[in-house]
Amino acid sequence: MESDTVNDAKNRIHVLDEATVIKIAAGEVIERPASVVKELIDNSIDAGASDIRVELKGYLPWHIAVIDNGFGMSRSDASMAFLKHATSKIQTIEDLASVSTMGFRGEALSSIAAVARLKIVTRQKDDLSGTRVVVQGSELKGISDAGNAAGTAVYVEDLFYNTPARRKYLKSERTELVHIIDVVERYALGNTDVSFSLVIDDKVILRAPQSRDLFDRIIHVFGSHIAKLLVPVDFESDWIKISGFVSKPELTRSGTDLQSFYINGRSVSSKATSNALRLGYYTRIPKNRYPAAVLKIKVDPGEVDVNVHPTKNQVRLSREREVSDAVAEAVENALKQSLLVPAVERKDTTVQAVLETSTPEIEIENTIREKPESYRATPRDTQRRLKHTERGKEAHPHKSGTSALDHIMILGQIDCLYIVAETEDGILLIDQHAAHERILYEQVRDSKDSGWQELLTPATLELSLKEKVLLEEYIPYLEKFGFAISEFGANTYVVTALPSIFGKLENPDIVHDIISDILSAGRIKDETGVYENVCKTMACRGAIKAGAFCSLQQMENLVRQLKQTENPHTCPHGRPTMVALTRGQLDRMFGRTG
Repeated sequence: MESDTVNDAKNRIHVLDEATVIKIAAGEVIERPASVVKELIDNSIDAGASDIRVELKGYLPWHIAVIDNGFGMSRSDASMAFLKHATSKIQTIEDLASVSTMGFRGEALSSIAAVARLKIVTRQKDDLSGTRVVVQGSELKGISDAGNAAGTAVYVEDLFYNTPARRKYLKSERTELVHIIDVVERYALGNTDVSFSLVIDDKVILRAPQSRDLFDRIIHVFGSHIAKLLVPVDFESDWIKISGFVSKPELTRSGTDLQSFYINGRSVSSKATSNALRLGYYTRIPKNRYPAAVLKIKVDPGEVDVNVHPTKNQVRLSREREVSDAVAEAVENALKQSLLVPAVERKDTTVQAVLETSTPEIEIENTIREKPESYRATPRDTQRRLKHTERGKEAHPHKSGTSALDHIMILGQIDCLYIVAETEDGILLIDQHAAHERILYEQVRDSKDSGWQELLTPATLELSLKEKVLLEEYIPYLEKFGFAISEFGANTYVVTALPSIFGKLENPDIVHDIISDILSAGRIKDETGVYENVCKTMACRGAIKAGAFCSLQQMENLVRQLKQTENPHTCPHGRPTMVALTRGQLDRMFGRTG
């Protein structure tokens, strides 16, 4: 008879202990210091606070405090608040269908308490004394009376002290600070009836006073230089209401850092909404540029599932396609009703001119989107750029070996963008901007000393708070390349010199784009990552433009330089520099298969 005894040596599955389970679950909610701030602000808003103060002290991961003037908690509630799934927001599963509070899962304080040393000091308005609760690693260490103002203060220290792997993977102090600033800014924009402060080592770096006017709040958060380029959005149908502001086409970024979306008051991360926003601009903005927006969307709560992810920044919409269509329509209507800048009208005129030539629709979109510059590069400018990299390749030669560029004959240029060459077995199409970007990237990468030029008229940069924090970390690296950047005010910098690879600036506004592109990468991994990012941006901005006419000699010069690079096949961002069509492929395209 076989034994019923289980051979433990062969068993691999076992149940984790409770402490490990709690720490793993906490990781789904608390990913970084910004997660702590987000969850605590949620609780403050749910507690009816009209004033919320976020304080950071010391060094990463900081002593974090979130202090509010909300309802406060009784002694009994405070003693249970840090327990997992302890919540005052819902009671049954049915409540999820109509939940309107920021928090509701009962995971915020418990998750923080699992990976940090936590202190809660709270008092209800009518209580004579408050309560102090001390928790460490989910374990209650003490509870006592406390004298404090009405409201709740939560102090978080030594975050991830018992999960060192998570602390190890935190980014640089400035990068983590940018994430916290982003959280505070988004809540400030979404809750204008609440006053917000962000204080670092007793210095107030962001103050947004209580206001019922969203535009006034945008001025406090992003500054007047952003606010003055916004247009109002006001759209309503029988099932959706969309309000807020979007930027005129002249204000764009290379990322979505100036976009905030709210669904029924909850800040959400929504790629679909961001895509719909951009669709509302149609061809008014160039490819890979993103407008600024603060949009608030109201729909029936029953059509929104907020219980998608523990962080609660993602929602599921039962009518997502209809919401996206409504956003695009709302933005399009807002732009039509507003007086746009002359540059946008010129772009519209260009579109009309293309339409009148009966060009297919796909070509219209590509023509507009491939011309992000407001001017057309001159042949002299193209020649100057090519000469500069030609000298650079002489100083830093590379040998790429056999490539598709061997034994080709240049035939011409398509749309001042693609070079057409005949090969031994077909044709080769070369993207002139991507090709020159590769050449320039390797040159800049191999030599930081590319020379500099002083600007006749210094360029002034008005930055958001997040941009300022990142720029301060980048400045030492930018100066090595030839930038001269000085602080000129609270969030203002002045640029007095640029690397010579940019040549004569036809439009001083390009300086902000250069800095914006560099900052759009956000987090800085290490010095190598910073250097790489700056090299790529300088190469992109210094390369021959899409839409620049090239003579036959210039095209041959460009191809010769590209052939000498280490990697002639892709630009620094990974896009192909060339595409080949063999004779066989051409025959099949024309039905010559016999």
